[in-house]
Amino acid sequence: MRAEHAPQATVVVTTRNRCDELARLLPTLADQTADAEILVVDDGSTDGTPELVRTRFPQVRLERSESPLGYIVQRTRAAQLARAPVIVSVDDDAVLPSPRTLEQTLADFDHPRIGSVAIPFVDVRPSGELLLQQAPEGPGRWLTSSYVGTAHAVRRDVFLAVGGYRAALIHQAEEPDFCLRMLAAGYVTRIGRADPLRHLMSEKRDFSRLVTQSTRNHLLHGAYNVPLPYLPVRVAKVALHSALLALRLREPAATARGMWLGVRDGWRQRAHRDPVVRSVYRLDHDIRMKGPLRLEDVEHRLPPPGVRAAHSAAAPVEAASPSSR
Repeated sequence: MRAEHAPQATVVVTTRNRCDELARLLPTLADQTADAEILVVDDGSTDGTPELVRTRFPQVRLERSESPLGYIVQRTRAAQLARAPVIVSVDDDAVLPSPRTLEQTLADFDHPRIGSVAIPFVDVRPSGELLLQQAPEGPGRWLTSSYVGTAHAVRRDVFLAVGGYRAALIHQAEEPDFCLRMLAAGYVTRIGRADPLRHLMSEKRDFSRLVTQSTRNHLLHGAYNVPLPYLPVRVAKVALHSALLALRLREPAATARGMWLGVRDGWRQRAHRDPVVRSVYRLDHDIRMKGPLRLEDVEHRLPPPGVRAAHSAAAPVEAASPSSR
């Protein structure tokens, strides 16, 4: 629902040329029990998306860019525009079957060290359905190293203080990049307990571009953030993962291009390298590889809350201009 005053959350949907998917999502956001505003950020759509929002969903707040800036830039812009202390970001090709998902997600912010929540969702794929970001049974606040951009929530003040998303990434890998910087500031990502969303992956996806961007950006993530002793291993892992992805999707050329762009842009942006301290990287590694872990078991390893002076999120865009997802 749209809150008239001091909403508990701002639900952000960045979109470009997915009018039909947006028309399917927005009613499920309007039916949520939590007190929230809905903010749609249109990234230069040409398919009638703004008209759809204005005519069919007048309660929805609409912000529009005449030309596409890329959804990473738009999500950071949305955080600046949001009126609520918590930002909930949902992909435009998802739906919320349960009206309590937002309410339940807000309840997961029950500890001052929780900076973001990975909201459970069902990924609907041709091979079947896969439940992701679901907290284990049992007591405790379970952590993950990063959320999936499809469905997550983040404290607005923490997001802005850490610097938001790195614009140079354009698309892919912005989540682990942000979450590692957030961890360095003393905040963690909790695995949510809410009723899951359903992610109905849009057919309007360019998988070749996704493979290129994913490979490039995971290399850049390492170049920006990973301490030097661990960087060669990180690069080797990205190369191996990208090679396996290329085989599965039959996109070897896209992977090779991503490797080249990652090396090239990492060198060009070397002035923006700002690695986290080793203890933070080891904690991130343990959460990622040994997890899920409980906040109660690792809280003593967190750095004191506070954002270190950093310039990394301002790194310029070095790749091709953004395009539709």
